[in-house]
Amino acid sequence: MDAVSPSELNQRLAAILAICQKMNSERDLGALLDLIAREATSLLDCDRASIFLLDRETNELWSKVALGSDQILRFDARQGIAGTTALTGATINVRDAYSDPRFYNAIDDRTGYRTRNLLAVALHDQRGEIIGVFEVLNKRSGVFTARDEESLTALAANAAGAIETAQLIGELKRDHAELEQQNAHLRREVESRYSTHGIIGSGARIQQVVRLIERIRDSVVNVLITGESGTGKELAAKAIHFTSPRARRPFVALNCAALPETLVESELFGIEKGVATGVERRMGQFEKAGGGTLFLDEIGDLSLTAQAKMLRVLQERVVERVGGRAPIPVDVRVLAATNKDLEAEIARGNFREDLYYRIKVIHVHMPPLREIREEVPMLANHFLREYCAETGRGGLEFSPGVLRELASRAWPGNVRQLRNEVMRLAACARGSRIEEEDLLLGVPPATPAPAPRLAAGAGKPESLKQAIEELERRMIAEALDGTRNNQQQAARLLGLSRQGLINKMKRYSLSG
Repeated sequence: MDAVSPSELNQRLAAILAICQKMNSERDLGALLDLIAREATSLLDCDRASIFLLDRETNELWSKVALGSDQILRFDARQGIAGTTALTGATINVRDAYSDPRFYNAIDDRTGYRTRNLLAVALHDQRGEIIGVFEVLNKRSGVFTARDEESLTALAANAAGAIETAQLIGELKRDHAELEQQNAHLRREVESRYSTHGIIGSGARIQQVVRLIERIRDSVVNVLITGESGTGKELAAKAIHFTSPRARRPFVALNCAALPETLVESELFGIEKGVATGVERRMGQFEKAGGGTLFLDEIGDLSLTAQAKMLRVLQERVVERVGGRAPIPVDVRVLAATNKDLEAEIARGNFREDLYYRIKVIHVHMPPLREIREEVPMLANHFLREYCAETGRGGLEFSPGVLRELASRAWPGNVRQLRNEVMRLAACARGSRIEEEDLLLGVPPATPAPAPRLAAGAGKPESLKQAIEELERRMIAEALDGTRNNQQQAARLLGLSRQGLINKMKRYSLSG
């Protein structure tokens, strides 16, 4: 080895350190490869430098042909001196390239460059595996020395780490861009699905609902959505949210009927750490919906205590977590829904009148399916298309007789029950056409209703509402009896959620 003075050694080490600092600050792979090549040619006083990266899937080495060039060169990893280094990990110093049998002169033929001498070292990752080759060409004065080998080896060790980091960051950026693209696509799908066009129906009652939603979507006022179970109250709430300026902010739905009384306050308003042993700090639903919409389903089932606290939040627009003292401002639009007659609940003392008028700035009523029978064929065909799209099964259709039969039935579970029946019919269909014999026997057929009974001692027929309640009570009792009081099966038979069935059982004082 040529003698080298301490000052020269220190200068070279300082130069390598400076190059390493530059490499570690560059995160773009293309710019990093150019930087490494540029600094290596200066450090080792040569014409060119190249980084060949190993593609293990194709067993190829690839690199930019030369510094500043956009041309990418790929070749078999078993060819040339670079290929030998990639396979063996050996440092190769060639004084006369064309006299060495390992030299792959096809690259010179392709690029028009004449290689005289070269030095190649392997690039190793943190696990010690070879990820590429660092190669310098044509020493400007003489040939590459042992000192050059040491310098290039030191440079290669640091370059490998910088390259790995840049590749990882590049992958993360590509993944992030792909996720953003997917999120944008999903957002468009959600917004389209829950736009007012997602509310199916061409009749006057449904179009009234659609026009009302379109008028109020840009406002921030609270909305009360009423209707029986299964009429699409949550769909209406999502239509209001996803067509409003708040569409890109959270839509948080909470079923008040499913909340135990002891958890209502912490669920709605949050809880501070240490309130009880093992309790961690947690945001409530009002905070989670910040900037967006909070949908309170079955609000009529809230206790009077919870109603009082809800009223305070709606009036002051602040919440206090359980165990907390600092008020937290909230920017939330509240949409509430119920299948109860809240005015009757107010008269019974079960619901606060001041809260009622606070949530009922706008009233949207979703009609029961029996009142809009003309929509049944359109809805049934829509659900059938949904099923076919989700399962990849095409060509299914209803016979005209099935559509007539579906339109004539009572559907106490409303749209939800109709959708469940369509899914069942589609899943069980033997051919491409759903016939009348495929209909679910458990759904009450359209038999003529018995003549209204006279109310005891009144001498007048029952009201329509009383007749409907009596029908619901009888159907629920029959469903429970037929399923041996299995609430899950009875709810499925009626097209209700289990909680919806429980609510109706409480209303009608039915046990099961």
